[in-house]
Amino acid sequence: ANAYQYIEVVGTSTNSLEDAIKAALDSVSKTNKISWFEVTATRGRLVDDGSPEYQVTVKCGVLPA
Repeated sequence: ANAYQYIEVVGTSTNSLEDAIKAALDSVSKTNKISWFEVTATRGRLVDDGSPEYQVTVKCGVLPA
């Protein structure tokens, strides 16, 4: 049996939702071993020049160190 810790992070990208997810996972994986992840929210905003910025909230399950 395993017990996982949750880490919740928001990733952003001006390219795509997939890139925003990758940014979030890259951030967490720098210091943790990700066992699984769940995208819990997607949203966006328009930046100053009117182009979209994609934002995702990701929950990651990591094994405690």
